[in-house]
Amino acid sequence: MKEKLKALLKNAYAPYSNYLVASIVETKDSKLFFGVNVENASYGGTICAERNAINSALANGYKKGDFKHLYLLNSSDKLGYPCFICRQTFSEFFDKDLLITLYCMNDDEETFKVEELLVKPFNKDNLK
Repeated sequence: MKEKLKALLKNAYAPYSNYLVASIVETKDSKLFFGVNVENASYGGTICAERNAINSALANGYKKGDFKHLYLLNSSDKLGYPCFICRQTFSEFFDKDLLITLYCMNDDEETFKVEELLVKPFNKDNLK
């Protein structure tokens, strides 16, 4: 999967931070959806690679619980963890045991479950 992410990384748009990120989300029926980070001079308009990949799957008819694995690669030599906006999106669409694998440009790699990122998530129960 890392080779696919490396090829995808070339499509990222990060002229401000120069921190390129590519993501692939895999569905339970083995379909792959791709995303890259797209920065904006108005930083709030920036979208992360993870959410781009998830939104692509949603636009193609996939729903909460249809996902199996998320893969991320960033352009640095250090593993980069998902931001908290992405983590909130994970809580909306991913099962707690979904796997996330992080890669960076060296040989470092880490895989963990969503529940390890979302110790105390904000969810629909908080809105009651």
